[in-house]
Amino acid sequence: MFASLMPPDADAFDIPVHLALVQAGDQDAARDLVEHLYPQVIRIIRPRLPRRLDEEDLAQEVFLKMFSRLEQYRGDMPFTHWLSRIAVTTCIDQLRKQQRRPELRHADLSENEAEMLDVVTRDDSVRNAGDALAAHELLEKLLDQLKPADRMVVQLVDLEQKSLAEVAKITGWSAPVVKVRAFRARRKLRTLLEKLEAEESR
Repeated sequence: MFASLMPPDADAFDIPVHLALVQAGDQDAARDLVEHLYPQVIRIIRPRLPRRLDEEDLAQEVFLKMFSRLEQYRGDMPFTHWLSRIAVTTCIDQLRKQQRRPELRHADLSENEAEMLDVVTRDDSVRNAGDALAAHELLEKLLDQLKPADRMVVQLVDLEQKSLAEVAKITGWSAPVVKVRAFRARRKLRTLLEKLEAEESR
């Protein structure tokens, strides 16, 4: 629905003016606002899109939430940051809905994934492990075992290499909270790897 829309010139676009028009019932302003914000929303949801979910459907859900919650926007932060948080929480909600999966076992891995696991579990660096696994289904299978918020912080900090400040802006968490969540999520991921390694050695 939104993919064919081209954002207008960013310098000429006044978000506060368009928000006021939207709240006054101007449908053209609402359409222009979506056109302008669509690239930002897609950049957020595309790398953390839940499986079997179309990015256009998820983008539409984000914009529906945006319009339904406009009265909650107080102007105490840039509107784009406020919208980013809606997009992130929407992705987390979708991941949570899809998370009811059985525990991953070594027997579930393909031969290539089992070989990659052997390489990863000999490496003490979780960041390196994440980089090594990024091209393999094993990473996706391991991340599926994490809680949605843990998965999100690993995706942002370790795989996308975003700074703590950037993640704080996207998620609405403080930088110290991001740091703690990332540490705990890496520890959980390491535990999952160790469980698979222990199973392999039996």
